Amino acid sequence: MGVMLQPSLRSEIEKNLRRKGFTISKLSELTGINSGTLSTILNGNPPRPMTVCQLDQLAIAFDHEPGWLYELYPEECVTEDKFSRPRVIPYLTRCAEIGRQDCINETVSKLLENPKNIRILFSVAEQLFENGKMKESIPFYEFVIDNEKDNYSNQFVMSQYRLFRATEGINSEEKFKAVIRFESYRRRLAENHQLDALLHLAKICYTLRRWEDVEKYADELRELATIVYEDELRRRKNNKPSELQKTERPLILYYGQGYLLKAVALKNMGKYEESKHYTNGYADLSWFELLDQDGEAEVDKLRLWALANSYTLSMCMGNTEVLPDYLEFLSDHPNEVLPGLVTITESANEFGFSIESVLEQFSEDIKRFGNDLGTVNKIHHLHFRYQLAVYLFKKGKYSEGLDETLRCLILTKASKDFDYFKSCVGMFWVHLQHASDEQKRIFQSVVDERSEKA
Repeated sequence: MGVMLQPSLRSEIEKNLRRKGFTISKLSELTGINSGTLSTILNGNPPRPMTVCQLDQLAIAFDHEPGWLYELYPEECVTEDKFSRPRVIPYLTRCAEIGRQDCINETVSKLLENPKNIRILFSVAEQLFENGKMKESIPFYEFVIDNEKDNYSNQFVMSQYRLFRATEGINSEEKFKAVIRFESYRRRLAENHQLDALLHLAKICYTLRRWEDVEKYADELRELATIVYEDELRRRKNNKPSELQKTERPLILYYGQGYLLKAVALKNMGKYEESKHYTNGYADLSWFELLDQDGEAEVDKLRLWALANSYTLSMCMGNTEVLPDYLEFLSDHPNEVLPGLVTITESANEFGFSIESVLEQFSEDIKRFGNDLGTVNKIHHLHFRYQLAVYLFKKGKYSEGLDETLRCLILTKASKDFDYFKSCVGMFWVHLQHASDEQKRIFQSVVDERSEKA
């Protein structure tokens, strides 16, 4: 019996070349690959290694799906038992993009036979992350974390950070796990990445309503931004080269957000006077040097938010005499209407004043709230609907209150906010006697669906 030869990359390409009846010149024309290059790839002695991009071009010419012959491509990546970075990194990146997990597993297993190859996996992860392929980058960062023995190495710490950033969009429970998993590594990052990390830690904790954690990270953010700022000013004063590292946003944003997030945390903990102090801290940052055009735009935004939050604090403290001015401010700044109505409705519930005219004034805005897909506005929208339901029940408008409770309940499905879900279920049961058959049906449907997914 004859020995069955294993197919090779080139034998399969040559088979397709014969099947199609293509010459090298025709194949060059179809693929855009130079005919001389093709000749040395197929017939050279030794043959010239091909890139994964060239393999993709050949797949198109031969009418095959993306990923054709990928399981055979690793032979192009190894020379004298060493992996070629210029070939294996694009190959693994492309495998991740098109979902060839089988090829990834096989190649990674071979790579990890040599610990030095961990840096290859880190490079793949970074390339995917930088290209916006966050989900695809996750397994590669996990490979680095699981196999890197030095927990202080740059690639280990950056993998922890990237993994944290890649998991921002998931549900509340997973977000909190991501914070816990990453936070102990935050100070091992370079200052530029640390600024971004602290900002994102604070913002995630904001979405989770973990106000003490928001306060902690806001303090660290403000302190680090101040150190970076003052160090850069000293260097400029002494005519030394700048060491300001590239951050995702202008330096003023981190400084101002340190104040803003601290003020927000204090406000939500009921520490209104302290919150006022920190609100004043970002109300006018025109004195801040190192401002470019983007930085000046941030100063303007922070000034606007400080004014909005000063009205918020007044309302939270029961100073309802500012309401007319606040309403005028909201009319002039449509983007502030949603958070503004959260504050006004919450204050009305706490201090017992009527807001029917306010709800009427902004009725068209309220209809559009669900169209905004931003994370923060989703939170505001959920909070507003809940407070509105409470307000309507207090006014004896049970049918409308139940409608708002159901709307709020449905919103918790998208946000995966289990705390609000439980509160809405409880509120519906309290007013169950006023519910119509249709309201009961919708309620049961939403609860059943949530239970199935739990």
